[in-house]
Amino acid sequence: MIRIEKFVVNPLGENSLVISDETGECIFIDPGFFYDEEKDEIRSYITDNKLTPVKITNTHCHFDHIMGVEFIRDEYGIPLHAHADDAFWIEAAQEQANRFGFEVEPIRPIDAFLSENDTIKFGNTTLEVLHIPGHTPGHVVFYNRETGVLIAGDVLFYGSIGRTDLPRGNHNDLISNIKTKLFKLPDNTKVYCGHGPETTIGFEKSTNPFLT
Repeated sequence: MIRIEKFVVNPLGENSLVISDETGECIFIDPGFFYDEEKDEIRSYITDNKLTPVKITNTHCHFDHIMGVEFIRDEYGIPLHAHADDAFWIEAAQEQANRFGFEVEPIRPIDAFLSENDTIKFGNTTLEVLHIPGHTPGHVVFYNRETGVLIAGDVLFYGSIGRTDLPRGNHNDLISNIKTKLFKLPDNTKVYCGHGPETTIGFEKSTNPFLT
């Protein structure tokens, strides 16, 4: 059974996740750790729970979701997995952060690319990869069929959807992909979002003003 720990980090209130299972292996999803106290907190969490980090998997590569990538890479010696279509955001990490008034260190290239229908495996756990472009061209989400959990990044929020006004965003693609891929999942699927609280597929299908 998986355990999901959420850390709300950096000035943009981004949700960084650590997912582990009974084996003690874990992955980081969208590590946005920025402040020293956030880095100290995640170190303590990994140590106190005797976890073994094995990889970083990013839903997408906007700067607030990759602020902590180099820290995690260096701290635990693990690779970054993300979609190839978001590689340009990695290359532009410092530029995009500067536009919002932040300074970040350069981010090294993606180590391994994720694609539609790939699986992410750690311990006894498997996450299915779905490609949901629109917020960014390389946005992916991660679905654990066993527990009915979806890690949605910035595609779908409680009562809202991801913005599409940044470079290579596409509103029509985002809406279409949510309806044709995510809304096929069971209504009771729990959705962990890149910002804000959790929701469910059924709740968003019936109430989200962008999608009803």
